[in-house]
This record gives sequence, C-alpha cells and structure tokens, in this order.
Amino acid sequence: QAQLVESGGGTVQPGGSLRLSCVASGRIYSSHVMGWFRQAPGQEREYVAAIRWGVGNTYYSNAVKGRFTISREKASQTLHLQMNDLNSDDTAVYYCALNRDGLSNTARDYDLWGQGTQVTVSS
Repeated sequence: QAQLVESGGGTVQPGGSLRLSCVASGRIYSSHVMGWFRQAPGQEREYVAAIRWGVGNTYYSNAVKGRFTISREKASQTLHLQMNDLNSDDTAVYYCALNRDGLSNTARDYDLWGQGTQVTVSS
C-alpha cells in the first residue's frame, strides 16, 4: 500500500524559514506529479506547488512564488518544500500529494495524500 508521510512542520516567526519533507513508499514513476497543498482552518485546501517527478519541472501558486521551492530526491522518493520569508498567511496544515495522471493544481485530481504537518507562523 503506497503511503506519503510528511515531516518538518513547526512554529516559526514571521520572516523565518522551514523545510518540509514527504517520503513516499511505493513506486513513484517519471510520469507522476507530486504536489504540496495547504489548508487553513475554515478554508478550502489550497494548491501550493507541484513538480513533475521525472524531469523536475516546478510550478507554484502566485501566493508562494519566489518564497517557496519544491524539489525532489528521486533515489529516496522524497519530496521537499523549502519555505522562506514566511508570514501569518502561510499558517496551515501542509499536505503532500501524488497525482498519477499528470499536472494539476486541483486537489481532487490527486489520489494519494499524506497525513499533513502543521506550520504556524507567529511572533
């Protein structure tokens, strides 16, 4: 049974940085896309970033472009999200997700999800 397990969340001051990781068990193929989403209390799950597993092309939401970097380590099947210059709007539970069908910024197109990791930005 394939699984995604996130780690790296925590509490950070505004302007600070965090690095999230997501380890995938089960095979990730070059055609797959992995993404990061986030969900704040009372809000819809929001697309953050995605990466084509094979070629490594990256995509970002306007809210995080220039501050966040998505990357992957193919050998260890690990996905990362480097988050810099964090602010209170970034406070949310962050999820990694797998899309076996291709690139999408829509949560319903992703068919495997991690359990989530909390990121809190507070002074």
